[in-house]
Amino acid sequence: MMVPVLLAASEVNVALNVAFGVLAVVMIGAALFVVTTKNVVHAALWLVIVLSGMAAQYLLAAAEFVAVSQVLVYVGAVMVLFLFGIMLTRAQIGAEGNLNNPGWALGIPVALLLLGVMGWAIIDLFGDQTIEEAPGGASTQAISDQILSPYLAPFLAITFVLLAAAIGAIVLARKD
Repeated sequence: MMVPVLLAASEVNVALNVAFGVLAVVMIGAALFVVTTKNVVHAALWLVIVLSGMAAQYLLAAAEFVAVSQVLVYVGAVMVLFLFGIMLTRAQIGAEGNLNNPGWALGIPVALLLLGVMGWAIIDLFGDQTIEEAPGGASTQAISDQILSPYLAPFLAITFVLLAAAIGAIVLARKD
C-alpha cells in the first residue's frame, strides 16, 4: 500500500517551472514550424498548437477563465476563420514555392535586436519585482468585469474586423 506524499511548496514550484519550460519549448518549436512550413494549412495547424500551448500556460498560472477564453476565441473561432479564409481563397493545398521574401535574412538580426531591447526594457523597468497574489483569489465575474468594462469597444470592434475578413474571403473566392 502506497502512502500519499505531500509535496512541499518548493517542489510544486519546481514542477510548475518544468511544465512551463516544456510547454515553452513545444510552443517555440511549433512557432518555428508556422513560419517555415511551405504548406499554408499545415502552418495554420501548427498555429493551433502554439495557441493551445498558451492556454496550457494560463492553466499553469491558475487563470482558468483566461485559458478557456483562449481556447474558445483563438483556438476555436479565429483558427476556424483562418482555415475558412485559406479554403475560400483557393490557396494551393500542398507545398508552395517562393513564399519567402528575398530579404528574409535581414529579419533575423532585426528580430534578435528587438528581443534584446524588449528584454532589457522589461528587466530595467521591473527588475526583481514579483507579482502579488490577489487577496482571496479572483472570481470569474471580477476578471470579466476588468476585461470587458474598459475594453468593450475594442472587443466589439474586433468582431467587425473578423466579419470583414470573412466577407472579404468570400468575395475573393466567388466565381464570377
